[in-house]
Amino acid sequence: MEIEKYWADVPFIEIAQRVLLEESKALAGLIDQIGEPFKKACEMILECKGRVIITGMGKSGHIGQKIAASFTSIGIPSHFLHPAEGFHGDLGVLHRKDILMALSFSGQTEEIIELLSVVKYLEVQVIAITSRPDSQLAQLADVTLLLGQPKEADPYNLVPTTSTTLTLALGDALTVALMEARGFTPQDFAVYHPKGMLGKRLTLRVQDLLQEDTNPIIRWCDTFADALKAITHYKLGGTSIVDANGQLLGIITDGDVRRILEKFAMQGTNLAEVMATSVKDLMTKNPVYVHGDSLAYDALKLMENHKPRPIFIIPVINRQKQPVGMLHLHTLVQAGFKFNS
Repeated sequence: MEIEKYWADVPFIEIAQRVLLEESKALAGLIDQIGEPFKKACEMILECKGRVIITGMGKSGHIGQKIAASFTSIGIPSHFLHPAEGFHGDLGVLHRKDILMALSFSGQTEEIIELLSVVKYLEVQVIAITSRPDSQLAQLADVTLLLGQPKEADPYNLVPTTSTTLTLALGDALTVALMEARGFTPQDFAVYHPKGMLGKRLTLRVQDLLQEDTNPIIRWCDTFADALKAITHYKLGGTSIVDANGQLLGIITDGDVRRILEKFAMQGTNLAEVMATSVKDLMTKNPVYVHGDSLAYDALKLMENHKPRPIFIIPVINRQKQPVGMLHLHTLVQAGFKFNS
């Protein structure tokens, strides 16, 4: 006998919609709370000679860790301090030149209030994020950012939901405001995220991806047979063709080989004659190419958007237009880039 599921009649979709609606209303209301204290908090952080130490208990603490990570990602030295651990040695991370940002929706969290009594003794400036202007936290802070007093999204006003959403959003607002005030660019972001995709897009060069023995080259006066030997040896799917000065003239790819053989077969040309044909009469002239110091991401987009069809290999040249390598799409994919075509 199957036991009836007690949640069978729970309106999950309606509950989710109600929660999102309530939180979105609270976020809209937060806009009216932004004023001079927000500006002052930004100025304090920009003028700070030390670090921004962020603290909070429970769910606020988790939000505080995210804000600290966001600050760090835009070059603002930041660290999360658990208030309870602060009384057991971790308070040593806090110095006079630092700023403490304390998160507490009620503004009465015991551990936070006790921590601030010590912090004020150290003459550290405090930014509070709380809901009540008359709370102990607000009274102890140098600047207070108010969240308003919205209702939590659960039916009993118990679970930190709306409050944490507001705190997170305010932290994001601070992050973006500070980012713009410091003139922070995508290139700056890449410095702090060298392993991330944005970092790769903005820093990884084509020359960084070239490996040894990846530069198939034949001369313009060589034969189709020579092209086949180079393509087979290097296993990259093509070969560059250069003039007497070593400058790029053309390219023959695996696809070209198939089309060339098909064309000669239809003409009834014997294989020996095909092999002896000069590559200058068979190559794709003036092929697309990239410079070694080009961004790998730009090379990917060039290959991806090539008309009439995407290409899978591309010659890499120096400033003298001499091939120094051949970049294959597979190499870009191995580096973490995604080919969308």
